[in-house]
Amino acid sequence: MNGVYTIGLLIVSNIFMTFAWYGHLKLQQMKVLSDSTPLYVIIILSWMLALAEYACQVPANRYGYVGNGGDFNLMQLKVIQEVISLMVFTGFTVLFFNSETFHWNHFAAFVCLILAVYFVFMD
Repeated sequence: MNGVYTIGLLIVSNIFMTFAWYGHLKLQQMKVLSDSTPLYVIIILSWMLALAEYACQVPANRYGYVGNGGDFNLMQLKVIQEVISLMVFTGFTVLFFNSETFHWNHFAAFVCLILAVYFVFMD
């Protein structure tokens, strides 16, 4: 169950992270934030979202780590996190930014990520 809980927390964490890092760009496109919005305001808003990210990321790593009774070693945790991060980012980009499209090379990169997961879990 720790593995499922860990992956769920990592997914939620990466959703917050993606919105913290790139959400302001969409808000600017939607004219919610203007071009003249001070950068410090955007940074503060992003840090507020990043707090929610960390509130999920830290427990995910703590509960998921084999040294704490979890299912994953550090390398496995990191590769899982990176794959989830890129999957969430791709979904976010395709859903919220109409100007971005999914190309064959993106698919090839995902195949490489799947291979990375395979190799990191090999004995």
